[in-house]
Amino acid sequence: MASRSFNGYRRENGRVGIRNHVVILPLDDLSNAACEKVANNIDGCLALPHHYGRLQFGADLDLHFRTMIGTGSNPNVAAVIVIGIEPKWTGRIVDGIAKTGKPVEGFAIEGQGEINCVAAASRKAKEFVQWATELQREPCDLGELWVSTKCGESDTTSGLASNPTVGNFIDKVDPLGCYTCFGETSELTGAEEICAQRAATPEAGEKFMKTWQAYMDEVIEPHKTSDLSESQPTAGNIAGGLTTIEEKAFGNLQKIGRTTKFIDVLEPAEAPAKGPGLYFMDTSSAAAECVTLQAAAGFAVHLFPTGQGNIIGNPIEPVIKLTANPKTAREMGEHVDLDCSGILRGEMTLDEAGDALIDITIRTCNGRLTAAEALKHREFVMTKLYRSA
Repeated sequence: MASRSFNGYRRENGRVGIRNHVVILPLDDLSNAACEKVANNIDGCLALPHHYGRLQFGADLDLHFRTMIGTGSNPNVAAVIVIGIEPKWTGRIVDGIAKTGKPVEGFAIEGQGEINCVAAASRKAKEFVQWATELQREPCDLGELWVSTKCGESDTTSGLASNPTVGNFIDKVDPLGCYTCFGETSELTGAEEICAQRAATPEAGEKFMKTWQAYMDEVIEPHKTSDLSESQPTAGNIAGGLTTIEEKAFGNLQKIGRTTKFIDVLEPAEAPAKGPGLYFMDTSSAAAECVTLQAAAGFAVHLFPTGQGNIIGNPIEPVIKLTANPKTAREMGEHVDLDCSGILRGEMTLDEAGDALIDITIRTCNGRLTAAEALKHREFVMTKLYRSA
C-alpha cells in the first residue's frame, strides 16, 4: 500500500486533482444562461448552472458562498470564470477562489449587458482552456488523495457487502494520510450512539451528537405526527428489504470500516482543517446534494455503494459506483464501476473487494472515466436552508 501512487495535477496550493476542468461558475440563477453561452462558445469549458443565490440571508447565504467558493477551489478545477448579475457578490466568490492561487476571473452582467459580458468572459475562458490543456500530470502518493463517500438506494446487500467494501478501503488508506469523509446525518438515526463512539476524541463525539440532535429537533420532532413514510427509509430501501431506519443506519455505518475513527465534524461544504484523517460532514441524504457539498469541501473522488441502483454523478468530483446486488450489476451494469457481489457468493473476500476498490480508484485518478462521467451524469445540486427573503 505504501508504494501505491497515481498521476495527478499538482495545483498552486499543493493540493492534487485528478481532473482538469475549466469551470464557468454562475453566482446565481440569473447568471446561468450567460455561463452556458460561454461554455457553448469555448470548447473544454464546464458550466455549472444552479437555481439559488438571490435573496438568501444568514447561514443560508454563508452556505451558498461556501459552496460556490469551495466548488471553484476544488483541486479537480484548473481555472474558473465567475459570472454574476452584479459585481460585489461576484467579486466575493472570485476573491475566495483566488486564495488557492489558481487562475480565476469574474464578470458582472449589470452595467454592460449579457452579450458584452459573454463576449468578454469567452475570451478569458479561451485563454484559461489553452493554458489548462498544457498542464501535465505528475506522480503523487496515494496518501495525497481526498476521498468522500455516500451510499444510495441501499438494500440488504449494501450493509452486508458494498458498504463494508468502502470501509475496508478507508481502513487501508487512513494510515497513509488520506483525507476521507462520510455524511448523511439522517441516515445514521438509530446508530447515532455507535457512531459517536467511533470518534477519535470525546469532543468529536459530542460534536457529532449535537449535529445529529439538531437534525432531530429540526426535521423529526416538528413533523413526528406527519407522514414521513418513503422518506426514511425510502420506497427503494423498503423494496430492497430494509424495513426500518435503524437497519439502514447500521448498514450505512459500515462505510467507515472497523478501525478508523473520525477526527472532526464539518458543517456542509466546510473544508477539513485538522489534518489528515476521517471526517464526518453534516449533509442531507439526498445524493446530489451530499456529493455537491463534499466536492465543495475539496474532496477529489467519491465512492458510492448502491443496492437497488442509484445513477448519481457530479461534474467536479468523479463518482465511483459499486454494488453487491447481482441483479443491479446485471440490469444496471452501465452505471456500475465495481461489482462486489462475489462477496455474497463466497467468491471474493472483503479484503479482496477493498483491494479491487483501491485499484479502480487509482485507475480513475489516472484518467479512467467513471460510468457516471461516461454517461454524462453531472448532478450539481445546491443545498438551501430557508425560504428566500
